[in-house]
Amino acid sequence: MALSEKTRLINVLEGKPVDRVPVICPGGMMNMAVLEVMMATGYAWPKAHLYPKDMAMLSLGVRDLAEIENVGVPFCMTVEAEAMGAQIDIGTETTEPRVASYPIQQIEEWEKLPSLTENHYRVSVVLEAISILKERCPETPVIGNITGPISLATSLIEPMVFFRALRRKPKVALDFLDFVTENLIVFARAMLKAGADIINIADPSGTGEILGPETFSEAVVPYLNKITEAIHASSGYAIVHICGRLSPVLPELKKLEAPVLSIDAVTALRKVKENLPEKVIMGNVSTYLLGKADPQKVAKAAKMSIKQGAGILAPACGISPLTPLENIRAMARVVKGDYGDC
Repeated sequence: MALSEKTRLINVLEGKPVDRVPVICPGGMMNMAVLEVMMATGYAWPKAHLYPKDMAMLSLGVRDLAEIENVGVPFCMTVEAEAMGAQIDIGTETTEPRVASYPIQQIEEWEKLPSLTENHYRVSVVLEAISILKERCPETPVIGNITGPISLATSLIEPMVFFRALRRKPKVALDFLDFVTENLIVFARAMLKAGADIINIADPSGTGEILGPETFSEAVVPYLNKITEAIHASSGYAIVHICGRLSPVLPELKKLEAPVLSIDAVTALRKVKENLPEKVIMGNVSTYLLGKADPQKVAKAAKMSIKQGAGILAPACGISPLTPLENIRAMARVVKGDYGDC
């Protein structure tokens, strides 16, 4: 007997048997709200970033039309930054929201930043959308997406200023990261309270390629673990996504407490799985193939990810809103036995 979407994914997270590999796209930086889904459902960006019903219904449309096995919100990585003082360009139907202006210019100014609160208007939109999704699809896992600490920090101050501070003023930079992390925990707990089953933490700027092993160990791992511990203490599950080549930081990745590590297409999935056998590896279907290739090539890449050890099939990173819907379906249908020996 086939498991429900929610039971299947939770079983993977808990190390229990499953009938097959789940296929998901968490949301956040890894959302599937492509233009074809917007046109088919009538719920589109930028309105779907600003109104709970639009956000929820677009996420449901992604699940139903793209055939993935979760719902997830929000569709960007700017909610926390805006709640903490950044000016945001909300984007268009085909461009995601982005930071237009940083609230601080020097690392010492971090103490002037406001804290994230549940009543900030975009935070409250996400929380209400989660509640709607929880009510409408109880057998589908609801994923809340938060920005990783490094990526949020570099949305509040110019990235190079922050990275220089990590080297030259490490105590101030780490104090700033601690403040950022505490605010992310507030958001994650509120998402779980609203009905999210899983929190996906995406930290594309917190890559070992940029930071190097030593800084990654000091400025990424402890803060991701602090968030993960808070999620687990609130009876939720955590997924961590890190971009870039992971080979330089494989030993440090063993220290992550999240049971699932989502990886980019530039990293060999088999190598990561061999080095981190205790972790569920999620990914890593190339977003380039999803955007540009034909469905058969996408399906072939998806099968290769599973063959190499993916315990959860998913895109390798964020995709373009112009990605063909049929390519997303091709990825999703592989786990259900379609596309044969492609």
